[in-house]
Amino acid sequence: MFWVYMLRCSDGSYYTGHTDYLEARIGLHQSGECDGYTQSRLPVELIWSQECCTREEALAAEMQIKGWSRKKKEALMRGDWAEVSRLAHSKSEFRSS
Repeated sequence: MFWVYMLRCSDGSYYTGHTDYLEARIGLHQSGECDGYTQSRLPVELIWSQECCTREEALAAEMQIKGWSRKKKEALMRGDWAEVSRLAHSKSEFRSS
């Protein structure tokens, strides 16, 4: 099983990634062992995750979510699919990405 996930960083920003072992990856982020974006933004908190059947599916979801606006990511976290859909069709969504 694979996962796509989002973290909230200490500066309020969001980080999106994918992994095949969610608990271990989150632990690495929280301990600062993942080089890159989250390392300088500790502490981080897991705020959303979704199981995927394949690594390719998880990576595709990660790349899609990374292209979304903050509002659309927050709608996803809330499970507000109507808002995700509305933002996907909104002209303002494309300007704020």
